[in-house]
This record gives sequence, structure tokens and C-alpha cells, in this order.
Amino acid sequence: MSTKTSTVKHGFALGKKNYILLAIGFGIILIGFFLMVGGAPKSPDEFNPEVFSFRRISLAPMIVLAGFIFEIYAIMKKPK
Repeated sequence: MSTKTSTVKHGFALGKKNYILLAIGFGIILIGFFLMVGGAPKSPDEFNPEVFSFRRISLAPMIVLAGFIFEIYAIMKKPK
């Protein structure tokens, strides 16, 4: 009578490289949000056109989007 013994390896769902890539993607997202900061007027009675700068309206959202796309790549990459 032969019995089959199966060894089940329990561990993390992702590999070490995936977690490093996730951290890099999180850093890219943070950079994008930091680029959005600022431009508020000193008093509520005045208007600051710096709110509508290229950096805050176009560049920062593209960087945040790139960070989220990088996060999806980091999750979907198969660990070795």
C-alpha cells in the first residue's frame, strides 16, 4: 500500500520583487500628489492663478496615473 504525501508550500502571494515594485509605484503616486500641492491664496479675497498651472493640472495627474498603472504591473508580474 503506497501513500502519497503532498507537501503544500504556504507563503506570500507575491514575490519579493513584486513588493519592491509595489513600493516604487507607491512612491511614484506620492510624487504625483506632492506635485499637486500648493497654489492656495494667502487670503480668501484674492485669486491666485497659480492654481491652474501646468504642473498641477496636467503633469501631476499624469504621474499619478502612471503610478497606478505601474502598481497594476507590479501586481500582475509573475514571481519566479
